[in-house]
Amino acid sequence: MPPADDIQRYLVGAWRLMTGRRDGLALLDVSADGFWNSFFAIVLALPPLFVDWAGWAKELGADPLAPTSQFSYFLRLGVADLGAWVLPLIGLAFVAPLAGIRDRFVQYVVAVNWASAILSWLVLPAALLRLVVSSDSSLFLLVSFGLFGLSMVLTWRLTTIVIARGPAIGSAVFGGMFAASIFVLFTLQSALGINVSG
Repeated sequence: MPPADDIQRYLVGAWRLMTGRRDGLALLDVSADGFWNSFFAIVLALPPLFVDWAGWAKELGADPLAPTSQFSYFLRLGVADLGAWVLPLIGLAFVAPLAGIRDRFVQYVVAVNWASAILSWLVLPAALLRLVVSSDSSLFLLVSFGLFGLSMVLTWRLTTIVIARGPAIGSAVFGGMFAASIFVLFTLQSALGINVSG
């Protein structure tokens, strides 16, 4: 676990990257230790993720015909979300040399891990709202789509800066990683018997 002061610096660096400031990269530790330590961001993201999983589990398990308990849904949602976080990064490790971004792989993983912790807290209002209204509520949809759109813009900025190959390549990496995350998420949800389509 990195020291608290270092974590704060990494989060500030990721936020600066997300807001379009290239100097944020200098605040990140892109050494081998920094690479592995960046996965501690998952721990920082767990509280808001717990809220999100609890909201979905509550709805999924509320059906008297639900094949499993709310707690089981909670655990399954956790596996699916964390898989969608980590597995695309593993895939990128194999694709990066072919895409000509091998030299940016470590920087990207470190930046996106810390950024993901920030984004998990950014979308917390939607997760909290999800505890008291249904997933098809107009208010929930408005808030969740608004926060989703904002998170996409911030992630695109970070990706473009860190990849440092221009907007076209940065956008391609952003789009590819987004598609991979969605694919992994839906695949794991289906395999685990989760249907959150509403």
